[in-house]
Parts: sequence; C-alpha cells; structure tokens
Amino acid sequence: MPELPEVETVLRGLEPHLVGQKIAGAVIRNPHLRWPIPARLPAILRNRTIHELRRRAKYLLIECGGGTLILHLGMSGSLRLFPSAEHAEKHVHFELLLANGMTVRLRDPRRFGAVLWHEGESSRHPLLARLGPEPLQESFDADYLYRATRKRGAAIKQVIMDNHVVAGVGNIYVNEALFRAGIRPQLAAGKLGAARCARLVQTIRETLTEAIAQGGSSLRDFVDSGGNPGHFQQHHWVYGRAGQPCRACGATIRQLRQGQRSSFYCPACQSSRCSSSGRL
Repeated sequence: MPELPEVETVLRGLEPHLVGQKIAGAVIRNPHLRWPIPARLPAILRNRTIHELRRRAKYLLIECGGGTLILHLGMSGSLRLFPSAEHAEKHVHFELLLANGMTVRLRDPRRFGAVLWHEGESSRHPLLARLGPEPLQESFDADYLYRATRKRGAAIKQVIMDNHVVAGVGNIYVNEALFRAGIRPQLAAGKLGAARCARLVQTIRETLTEAIAQGGSSLRDFVDSGGNPGHFQQHHWVYGRAGQPCRACGATIRQLRQGQRSSFYCPACQSSRCSSSGRL
C-alpha cells in the first residue's frame, strides 16, 4: 500500500504541473472504488482553478477554491500525468482534465482508492477531522508521544500506526523506525520512557525523510507521477527481510503478526538490553 512517503512523492511530482491550472472537466470511468465517486463531480470541478496541493496522512488534497478534491491511492493506486489525447490504459477509473491539454489519471487495479469532494474547509471532512499530528511537523514531538503512550498496554507499533495518535506512519516505516530506535514492535507503548519516546520521534522523522528523498518504496505497484519506481526498499533494515541476516549485527531477522500486519525486527538490535540511543 502506498504510504506517506509515496503520497508525498506523488504530490511533489504533480504540484508544479497542477497549481494554477484551470480544470476543464473530469471523467469517471468506474465509480465503484472504496467509496463511490460522486456522480456530480465532473460538473462540480469544471472551470475551477487548482490553488494548492497538500497531503494529510496518506490523502492527497487538491484545493480548488471553496472545495477540495480528496484522493487516496488505496493498495495499488497511482496518479500520473498524461496528454489528454493519449489512450487511457486498463484500470484507469478517474481522470482530472486540465485546460492545458493534460490529464491526471488515477489507475487502481484493486479499487481500494478513493476520489471524494468536500465543500469548505477540508480538515472538517470525516476522514480527516480526527487525525493526529503529522509526523514531520513540530507538533509531533517527544513530549506529545510520551503523553500519548501513558498507561497504554497496546504494542508500540500498533499505537504508532493509529492515525488518531500520529497521522500516516504506515507498516513499512514504523518497522524501520522501530529498528533504528532499538525498540521491539511488540513492546507495550506505556513502557517507553521519555528518552525512548524522544528517540522514536527522531527515527520516525529520519526514516520518512530518507524515504521521501528516495522516492518511496516500490514493493509491487507503486510508481510516481512520472511512472518511476521508488528506491527506498533497497535500504530497508528489517521490512520484508525475515530469515535474512541483520545488516547491522548479523542476527536473523524475525517476523510476527500484529493486527493482521507483518512486523519485522532484529532480536539483537532491538533487545530490551539495547541502549535507548539506538543502534544507528
């Protein structure tokens, strides 16, 4: 599933081509995504101007003056820019037509993505209203994480993946950040002291920043707005490496299931005996 770095990569690729452009219309080829695409969306979007592109968690927000087009890539989606005259390939379900002759196409073979519209302030949309702070913003700091984890018996990995606690840190990147912090994914969140909370905030930021710089991770379908894969998967320390030697210490990477997701960790680097300063 495209996660925060992948969505940020798409945003940065589309932004210079979309901001300031007038929308000529839209085409709904298949409305049956995770939620139905509003039938009136082509009429709503026609003749509006794109003022800004933003990301909130894993949602891409296209601000169109008085309303926002909310896009989600689901598990297999991609957003790419094409000339409008170019034939649309299979599994393209939505097109945003620009007056300059270009079109943004949402391709989503598994149809778990979303194309929604919200009038007014986008932060009030039900999907966005209760999200926690962004992990790369100052509001997500050591003090916040320490307070958010007090008396919580849930595993720290599950807490970090809770979008009400922090928005958009998905499965790949929480595994990688926990490794860097020297914290096992199954550790109860309430057992983290202030120092380890500070270290985890730091490694979450480092991991996401590096992943964005590498264009995200392409494990199956993900490509950026130009059709290029990401490269961060080549730098994964633990994710997807069960049974392989740890790149830091040589111990065998282990895998377990948490909340129907796979977790990966090094039993040595993420031992409770490890220093709170982490391995890296």
